[in-house]
Amino acid sequence: MSNGKTKTDVILIGTGIMSATLGTLLKELVPEWEITVFEKLENAGEESSNEWNNAGTGHAALCELNYTVEKPDGSIDINKAIKINEQFQVSMQFWAYLVKSKLINNPQDFIMPLPHMSMVQGEKNIAFLKKRFEALSNNPLFKGMEFSDNPEKLMEWIPLIMQNRPLNDPIAATKIDSGTDVNFGALTCMLFDHLKNKNVDIKYKHSVDNIKRTSDGSWELKVRNDSGNVERHTAKFVFIGGGGGSLHLLQKSGIPEGKHIGGFPVSGIFMVCNNPEVIAQHHGKVYGKAKVGAPPMSVPHLDTRYIDNKKSLLFGPFAGFSPKFLKTGSMFDLVTSVKPNNVLTMLAAGAKEMSLTKYLIQQVMLSKEQRMEELREFIPNAKSEDWDLVVAGQRVQVIKDTAEGGKGTLQFGTEVITAADGSIAALLGASPGASTAVHVMLEIIKKCFPQHMNEWEPKIKEMISSYGVSLMENPELLHEIHTSTAETLALSEKELVYS
Repeated sequence: MSNGKTKTDVILIGTGIMSATLGTLLKELVPEWEITVFEKLENAGEESSNEWNNAGTGHAALCELNYTVEKPDGSIDINKAIKINEQFQVSMQFWAYLVKSKLINNPQDFIMPLPHMSMVQGEKNIAFLKKRFEALSNNPLFKGMEFSDNPEKLMEWIPLIMQNRPLNDPIAATKIDSGTDVNFGALTCMLFDHLKNKNVDIKYKHSVDNIKRTSDGSWELKVRNDSGNVERHTAKFVFIGGGGGSLHLLQKSGIPEGKHIGGFPVSGIFMVCNNPEVIAQHHGKVYGKAKVGAPPMSVPHLDTRYIDNKKSLLFGPFAGFSPKFLKTGSMFDLVTSVKPNNVLTMLAAGAKEMSLTKYLIQQVMLSKEQRMEELREFIPNAKSEDWDLVVAGQRVQVIKDTAEGGKGTLQFGTEVITAADGSIAALLGASPGASTAVHVMLEIIKKCFPQHMNEWEPKIKEMISSYGVSLMENPELLHEIHTSTAETLALSEKELVYS
């Protein structure tokens, strides 16, 4: 049964952090536009944005070693780290604007100050970390970073990791106190509460079955509600922000930009500590180095998290494989994503990524005790009974043909696909995703609404004072922004103790 058609200005598919951010930006820029949101689940932020489905690292490249690559000449390329840090600063400014404008309250419910550290073992890795530290600490974005290979200093920084460690075990770490832990699930829910107050129509338990172009250039969506009734909704602009579910909808739209693109699902498992005494001994996010052959999203890290105002401790992620594109997806997601236009791309990726496939199979086969052995590289005396397994979110890595990598290249990152006329955009990929949501959504706005940019720019600059400016090249502005966002988001306090 079908019940009529409704028209709106903007449709957002999915209630994750991306749709929440885009909707909030658009409501600030053009309050009169009508926005409708469709979500197949019962609540906002239940998939990748949910706090138990991601690591909550405010990705600012302060500790993630895969964002700084050693070049063949031995020097360290920090360009990606700079880019990601600048993008995270944009998110921080926008969140601070929302708090200051009283559009959202209680920033400590979604963001907490937390040191970010990198830790490595072995002489070769220590030499790399030292070079990385030297390259980053000279840059204003990474001011305040410290390096140490002194066991006494490390005992102060990371007591849980240093306890019972053999003294002849060469180990080093960097530490920077301006890191954060972000509860993206809580932030997503806050933003959707705000949008609801702004008369945005949010329809939960509504699945988008199909999406097609109409004769006047709008997009018509076929939407099924939880009673099985079919509704038709049209809009001039559609954003597909359904996490792993975005690829299928992008393919259904038929836009040429969505062809020759595939997806490869990777699931994750975290170990969560259930012993309050152990949790209390660690304070920070400590990132290690990925094992040879492991994908970048499998960098091992030991993270303090603040979830529901309670301190918790996670270790992982262990990669896994499931053919589903969402945790709540279908076992046929991967198979049905293979189309005549992307089959060669997918096959080429399969041939190229044999080592990744082998790695994922090995990870799936790990027993709890084998996972504990990996944890013991971080916490030498970790006990099995103190740790439980939690399945994290499902990520879909983009596969596409690129000039550098050739046919079927696996992309590790966040990808935005936009139609030439800007009427539809889709977000695919994974980390650093949520942390750079504001930057990514501003890029979509710029691409999809170029005719409005002159009119909107003053408002964008009011929300994000560094818009269009490189903070690295403007240390005074950077210092000013750091100080004001830290104050507004209550990040100035060194230690916040939670039970």
